[in-house]
Amino acid sequence: MTKARLIAAALAFALPITPAPAKTPSSQAQTQFHLVPSRIDRTLRQMVDSDRIAGAAALVWKDGREIYFGTAGYADREAKRPFRRDTLTQVWSMTKPVTGVALMTLWEQGRFSLDDPLARYLPEYADVKVFVGTDSAGKPILKSPDRPIVLRDIMRHTAGFVTDGGDAGAEKIFAEVDPLNLDNTLDQFSRKLVTVPLAYDPGTQWRYSPAVDVQARLIEKLSGMPFETYVRSHVFEPLGMRDSAWTQPEARYPRLAAAYAAGPDGKLSRKSDADIRRFNFSDRKLTRGGAGIATTMNDYLRFARMLLNHGTLDGVRILKPSTVKLMTTDQLDPKITERAWLPTKGNGGFGFDFFVRTGQPKESAENRGTVGEFWWDGAWSTLFWIDPANDMIVLFFTQKEPWDGTLHHDIRQAVYGDNYLGPKGD
Repeated sequence: MTKARLIAAALAFALPITPAPAKTPSSQAQTQFHLVPSRIDRTLRQMVDSDRIAGAAALVWKDGREIYFGTAGYADREAKRPFRRDTLTQVWSMTKPVTGVALMTLWEQGRFSLDDPLARYLPEYADVKVFVGTDSAGKPILKSPDRPIVLRDIMRHTAGFVTDGGDAGAEKIFAEVDPLNLDNTLDQFSRKLVTVPLAYDPGTQWRYSPAVDVQARLIEKLSGMPFETYVRSHVFEPLGMRDSAWTQPEARYPRLAAAYAAGPDGKLSRKSDADIRRFNFSDRKLTRGGAGIATTMNDYLRFARMLLNHGTLDGVRILKPSTVKLMTTDQLDPKITERAWLPTKGNGGFGFDFFVRTGQPKESAENRGTVGEFWWDGAWSTLFWIDPANDMIVLFFTQKEPWDGTLHHDIRQAVYGDNYLGPKGD
């Protein structure tokens, strides 16, 4: 696999699926939610039968108990191994909320303020520049940012960082510098990232980026601990997430779900085991804040239950309720109108490492959802969302590359039905 494809997958960055023509939501819009398990079963089977995926599992937790768990197809089609509750799955960017929770435990300890300059803790960011164009010789024209990057910027993707997404400007420089190479430590990643100019002044646009990997480096600097060690001791172990890790022991490899890539003709082909496991080999140097956790449905449910329960699970408090509320409230100023592909996710904004729905679906083609829900997804088409209005969590695990938003549309439709819009909100 090429370097560019590796970076693109790790960032879970993909162009949105072109939606169907816009239609006005049905006048028969439902205000009451009713789960129909057979509808979810049918949707999972259709996904597999149409060869859109090799297999998947879905779980719904509602009103304090599990009310649905179902699977279709295989976690490993060649070995005829089905998805199980303990199947290890690469969740890619669903790693980001975990990193955000870990960082906010340090915020609660008073270790930083959200409007502190990033350079106060990572001095290499003091001299970062903004890309404004090229001169007649093709060399970059740079300027100093209008204001420094502050810590809330790295939690809401407004810092100005870019990714390897093009052949011109800052993106081209990013590709040349290759800060996300797995042979870099987090410290080396951060020092290389600052040599890539920002695409815009901090706080003026939303653009998906390696900002959560910067969060991981910040956790190391503030805590004095390796990033993975801090997450394990302050999130995974307190929550009883025994199987979740970046560095997985080889004894667990047989439980890893296989991953499948869709070719130009739509047909699925199995990815190599080395590609599936590359984040989990102990000899890699980079432990990313933005990707890399292999986890089980059981484990990730515990993480989601903690969030739904305002930061506490089974008597263990990870965050205060007010902190969870802060993270899951839209943090984008109305003046931030340039938001890349974020609007394709739904009628909403962005909190700290979560998409946040702020309004009912506007069109029939839009994903079903409820005002106040918060969630994120992963490059290999995994998804979770938390719906406080219905006291509900939904997990959807599969392993398909490239990211397939139609799967998310269909699983949400299966959960909510065609016409449910939920409460209007404020």
